[in-house]
Amino acid sequence: MTSSVSGTAPVRVEAHRVAAQWDLWTMTVRLVVDDAAALDRATVLLRRLLAEVEDAASRFRVDSEVSRIAASAAERHSISPLLADLVAAAVHASEATGGRVDPTIGTVLRRLEATAPASRASTVRRATWRDVHLDGRELRMPRGTLLDLGATGKAYAVDRAAETIARAMGCGLLVSIGGDLRTAGPARGPWTVLVRDRDDQPASLVDLPVSGAIATSSSLHRTVGPERAHHVIDPLGGHPVAPLWRTISVAADTCVTANTWSTAALVAGPDAPALLAATGLPARLVAADGSVQCLAGWPR
Repeated sequence: MTSSVSGTAPVRVEAHRVAAQWDLWTMTVRLVVDDAAALDRATVLLRRLLAEVEDAASRFRVDSEVSRIAASAAERHSISPLLADLVAAAVHASEATGGRVDPTIGTVLRRLEATAPASRASTVRRATWRDVHLDGRELRMPRGTLLDLGATGKAYAVDRAAETIARAMGCGLLVSIGGDLRTAGPARGPWTVLVRDRDDQPASLVDLPVSGAIATSSSLHRTVGPERAHHVIDPLGGHPVAPLWRTISVAADTCVTANTWSTAALVAGPDAPALLAATGLPARLVAADGSVQCLAGWPR
């Protein structure tokens, strides 16, 4: 079976595997299972879980949990178990990367997405990840802070979906959303993944274990605001990172880990190879000129 990690290439499945895919969050969701009889129920489970994540963490919905928190005058909030898990994953990513991944950049993105330059200039960032404190289900942070859990949140959703569906259905499966992909369950044969951000970009074939993950972060696709800047923000400067890298892909045991480091490396710019080398995780970096660097055993 060959699947594109970015969702841009067709899925080709072996006879014993079946797939479903649909669009969500401006990305492609793909589910592949080893057992054809499991596909319908697995699809229902995946759609339900993604809807729960959206209810908790979508900064684009005024009725989501993170949006209601941002609109509140309070600094302490009792949050759902799911949002607590999402925030915990985001804060851990911030700690691990020295703040290169920061869930409080929702405030920055809101400023960049404003239609009038005056409103962009007048919005001041009020928090960093160090201001986010989680004690069980109690969240404390400066009032008005809009969390953006897009990176680690999407990765968490992929991990949770893959693990939940594998337990429920007892079969091998692959779940991907955009650039995040995870395998789980007792697979009947290897998973071969095509890592490519666009049809005209360099590609790489990777064999994944029964339970493994790949995340790809990119400066090529999604943009924010009327100036169409790309969506990966340098938390320290509060502006989109320089597009030194087209894409950075990382392989790990979980999507959250892989996404944490692919995003951090994109933010790190020229320091990305050294940052990733220190983790020991297999990684693939495609520079703006199309040249490719592979680290820690990533197949060339």
